[in-house]
Amino acid sequence: MLDRPAIVEPLDDDRIPATFTSNRGLDQEEPLLFDIGRLDATGVDIDAPAPVATRLGALERKTPIGLPGLTEPETMRHYVRLSRKNYSIDAGLYPLGSCTMKHNPRSNEKIARYEGFADLHPLQPQSTAQGALELMQTLADWLMTLTNMQAVALSPKAGAHGELCGMMAIKTAIAAKGESATRNVVLIPQSAHGTNPATAALLGFSVRVVPAAPDGTVRAEAVKEALGADVAAIMLTNPNTCGLFEREIVEIAEAVHEAGGYFYCDGANFNAVAGVARPGDFGVDAMHINLHKTFSTPHGGGGPGAGPVVLSERLAPFAPVPFIRRKGDALELVEDAEGTQSFGRLTAFHGQMGMFVRALAYMLAHGADGLAQASKDAVLAANYVRASLRDLMTQPFGDRICMHEVLFDDAWLRGTGVTTLDFAKAMIDEGYHPMTIYFPLVAHGAMLIEPTESESKASLDLFIATLRDLAQSAKAGDLTRFTQAPRLAPRRRVDETLAARKPVLRWEKNEKAA
Repeated sequence: MLDRPAIVEPLDDDRIPATFTSNRGLDQEEPLLFDIGRLDATGVDIDAPAPVATRLGALERKTPIGLPGLTEPETMRHYVRLSRKNYSIDAGLYPLGSCTMKHNPRSNEKIARYEGFADLHPLQPQSTAQGALELMQTLADWLMTLTNMQAVALSPKAGAHGELCGMMAIKTAIAAKGESATRNVVLIPQSAHGTNPATAALLGFSVRVVPAAPDGTVRAEAVKEALGADVAAIMLTNPNTCGLFEREIVEIAEAVHEAGGYFYCDGANFNAVAGVARPGDFGVDAMHINLHKTFSTPHGGGGPGAGPVVLSERLAPFAPVPFIRRKGDALELVEDAEGTQSFGRLTAFHGQMGMFVRALAYMLAHGADGLAQASKDAVLAANYVRASLRDLMTQPFGDRICMHEVLFDDAWLRGTGVTTLDFAKAMIDEGYHPMTIYFPLVAHGAMLIEPTESESKASLDLFIATLRDLAQSAKAGDLTRFTQAPRLAPRRRVDETLAARKPVLRWEKNEKAA
């Protein structure tokens, strides 16, 4: 492991030299467009439009629009400088637990930009998009094979959207059995993602919480105690949000089925078991799959996303439209739910084609053995981090093997004056995006780290050495390094409570600066 030198003397404010420009070497200050632009100028010469009769009436604008004008070099520099203030997976390790920020292979990006895929339009005739339909069908076959499920809905746009899709299929199946009035409760473990109870409530279900066992998992006995004739389903994540495998999942599924309910598995963490274990073998009836987490499609920034849902034989008839079927020698995208048991249309179109291309490219490049190896490497990386930090940082459920992510709590920080937030902010000064903090809620002061399979041993060693140095510094009483962090970022620590409650959403001209 690397022996990194500690920061012996954290910089004080007066030790950081001020500059006339507010730039610090290559860390350049960048004002807002409105501050640097000229409201009466533009970087592009456009002919004045011909006079037209307005149809806006009293709604016609009476003042200039007030958009800032910049030259082309100014515009380019502005956005390049802003991009350098972003942390990205291309810049370094992204240890966000639960979110899974992994490398996006450039070969996937290249293929997604092929004209035949990038230029597709969702309303073009299906006869002209047979290749795209074949790609979607192939992706669906891979997803069903990897999960041992009988059907898949490709249209959901993200994990939470897929979760909604799976639960809508369950709700429709319950209605088909004439049990809507009686089966209106969904069981949700204490450690679940927040979207689980939100989805259940959105669909009109009541939520019944299943407590976590002392080791962070769900016991079959606790589920059996919560079961009854009113239970429609259970929503369980496996591996769970604490990074632990639910060992009693088969017994839980059997109990839920025996009680007449359905088993929804939150597939957020499928990247820990893909190619190694099949959720269908556990007794799962529905599960969404985050293509960004398991199959390397881009993550973050609000999209584009994809959250396909695989369905068991019990739920396959209730899958949403559109779905693909073969008609003679051609493939057909079935758009109409009439004559089927489908719950109908979930979204306007078939899904996010660019993500389908990227995910299938990743699958084909890896093959079945490669996907299994990626899952094993993700688990190995997380356990390497766990084993390398367990002498300094505490684990809420004991020092035990984890899956794709390792969970620490803040017990080891007691008495130091340093909080989980302080520790996370200090990581920014070291050039790392902080891990997920204060989640899951079952761990006090949680620090959830997921290195993924993307990282080399050298990359992990540097990350581990950095966290060890920070931990030792916290225990040594070096409060300045933490309570004033980040000190080396473009912006210092903000009052997050004030920012959330009183956000500044409108630019106002600074007369003094002008």
